[in-house]
Amino acid sequence: MERFLNPNLYLPVTGDKPQNNTLMKKFSLLLSLATVFLTLSCEGPTGPPGPPGFDGQDGLDGINILGQVYDITGDFTPGNNYTLFTVFSEDAPSVEVFETDVVLVYILWEQVDDPSGPIDVWRLLPQTRLLNQGILQYNYDYTFLDVSIFLESTFDLGTLAPGDTDNQTFRIAILPADGVGAAKLDVSNMQAVLDYLNVQESMVPEVYARN
Repeated sequence: MERFLNPNLYLPVTGDKPQNNTLMKKFSLLLSLATVFLTLSCEGPTGPPGPPGFDGQDGLDGINILGQVYDITGDFTPGNNYTLFTVFSEDAPSVEVFETDVVLVYILWEQVDDPSGPIDVWRLLPQTRLLNQGILQYNYDYTFLDVSIFLESTFDLGTLAPGDTDNQTFRIAILPADGVGAAKLDVSNMQAVLDYLNVQESMVPEVYARN
């Protein structure tokens, strides 16, 4: 019985586990160091830089630029509910309009005299005028199928003068949504929009609104 109660009999047993753990830790450390040494020994010197790649095609920069610009002229009358309507498939059949495209509409606000000829002044809709009768606004909405340009006011539109309703010209610009943000385009600047789409002023087609 004394043999089982003697604590000295258990000292070799309790000392075995720390010794084994210490050996394993040393072995793991040596193995890790050997692995790092072999990895560094296998790496050669850094090679010279490769030749530069070919330049991309000018003007693309990874953006698929599609778009269409055209003018529409018409009269706002009670018969058309003071609304001009244009359908892309009929008035701009050469372009495919996607739901993500941005459609902008500008009004020909005035023409400034110049020795080289009149200069068109375009303003991005909506545009508001303060008249004697009240507030008049030229506004629009669109889908990927068509555009509606219409008048809104705080008074009876029937009291408008012909200068506010007749022979009004608007410019419709269809821009790809993925390119407008990337190009940081100032959409209020008509010339900037034409330059972005690579469209000359003289090449902008004109259509007449349906009654």
